[in-house]
Order: sequence, then C-alpha cells, then structure tokens
Amino acid sequence: MVEVIRNIVLVIYVLICIALIILATIQAKDTDGASQTITGGAGNNFYENNKGRTREGKLKKYTIISGVLFIVLAIALSILFVM
Repeated sequence: MVEVIRNIVLVIYVLICIALIILATIQAKDTDGASQTITGGAGNNFYENNKGRTREGKLKKYTIISGVLFIVLAIALSILFVM
C-alpha cells in the first residue's frame, strides 16, 4: 500500500517539477529592483493596481503555487521513502 502511494506521489512530483520549470522559463524578467525603491517608481497607476489580473500576474501566482507544491511533495516523498 505504501509503495502505491509512493509511486503516485512521485509521478505527481515529476509533473510539478516539469510545470515549475516551464512556468519559470516563460515568465518575463522583472527588472525593477532596488532602483525603483530608491527613485520611487509609479506604483499607483492602473496597471500596478491590476497587475494580478494580467498574464504575468497569473504566471507569477501559478509559479508560487507550484513552488509550494514542490516543497510539500519533496517533504512527503522524504517521509514516504524512509518508511
């Protein structure tokens, strides 16, 4: 029974790994770093307020979700392989 669960979690883990690689590579590079903090970039415009609804915002959200799943599944697999 543990071996079946271990194999299922391992397949899901591999799929999450592939999704995380793809999501991380297709994201646009965020070049506003510390310089925007120093110069006080315009963060009160319409785009900045609705950034989460754009394609880039959704990609960032999905990347964070898949990253969290990656960590959780890595911990679960380490526990399952010790058993």
